[in-house]
Amino acid sequence: MTAVALGVPRVPAPRRKSRQVLVGDVPVGGGAPVSVQSMTTTVTADVDATLRQIAELTAAGCQIVRVAVPSSDDAEALPRIAAKSAIPVVADIHFQPKYVFAAIEAGCAAVRVNPGNIRKFDDKVAEIAGAAKDHGTPIRIGVNAGSLDPRLLGKHGKATPEALVESALWECSLFEEHGFTDLKISVKHHDPLVVIEAYRQLAARCDYPLHLGVTEAGPAFQGTVKSAVAFGVLLHEGIGDTIRVSLSAPPVEEVKVGTQILESLGLRPRRLEIVSCPSCGRAQVDVYQLAERVTAAFDGFPVPLRVAVMGCVVNGPGEAREADIGVSSGNGKGQIFVKGEVVTTVPESRIVETLLEVALERFPA
Repeated sequence: MTAVALGVPRVPAPRRKSRQVLVGDVPVGGGAPVSVQSMTTTVTADVDATLRQIAELTAAGCQIVRVAVPSSDDAEALPRIAAKSAIPVVADIHFQPKYVFAAIEAGCAAVRVNPGNIRKFDDKVAEIAGAAKDHGTPIRIGVNAGSLDPRLLGKHGKATPEALVESALWECSLFEEHGFTDLKISVKHHDPLVVIEAYRQLAARCDYPLHLGVTEAGPAFQGTVKSAVAFGVLLHEGIGDTIRVSLSAPPVEEVKVGTQILESLGLRPRRLEIVSCPSCGRAQVDVYQLAERVTAAFDGFPVPLRVAVMGCVVNGPGEAREADIGVSSGNGKGQIFVKGEVVTTVPESRIVETLLEVALERFPA
């Protein structure tokens, strides 16, 4: 049965209409492109180390970066970090309301607050709203399943989608009472199915921009799968304005995965895409190693390119005709093809360098 017969749309649904907030110079919501975020793993008080990591994230394509502020030393470092970072810096605040004010005063592009973790948060909303409004600083209401307000846990029994959404909208209402609506929301859970349902409900009940995330997603492989499942469903339905892939891995990997998810959904122009066969008993070349070598050789190629790496004549130019350039390998040789047409045949040892030479000639910047 075809996808059309099953009623699956061929293209993503229209983007959900939401209001827009500006995180520094990055628009979030309101039809703006979906942005990719990450979070530093350095001690924020170590300004040099934090700025180095922010530079690495920026080079990888990160557009917004979050830094943890668990101590007064971290809060004191914020002005220097915010001033020197090439991308907007968001202060991540738990437990101490005073650090919210410090982050706003420091010039951070936004502040993330987790109401379930901030003591007497509700009592501070009026002051936070006033300070944020005066400085033009948006606030992210970041609800996590692991730190849900005990009152809501008691009501719902556990961190259900309904509990997460109720928490987020309640906290938003407190800011709204003080005339502050420069808000964005996240409702995170470790289970992608709970995440999907929570964001669907949230999208139907408000027009705030939504920050997508699967929290505590796990090591790189597991976290990538969980995030791709949740984000793929939601973004395909038009839900989500900015994303952070949470991995137990270096933060640059989070950016790479997030970027790839957006490219795969057609929400961001593709850069380098490697189309490679999975290999089988017909293969006469180490497809896995060849694909890795081609990926490394084309890293940073100046124009978007789809490169095919095929292990035999069956998976050759015919199956990879939509690739810009590629190779079909066998018998110690490689047929180099462009747009499905073979242009040359070279020894296996020269496949990678020839691919790159032909690509540079046929697809100049």
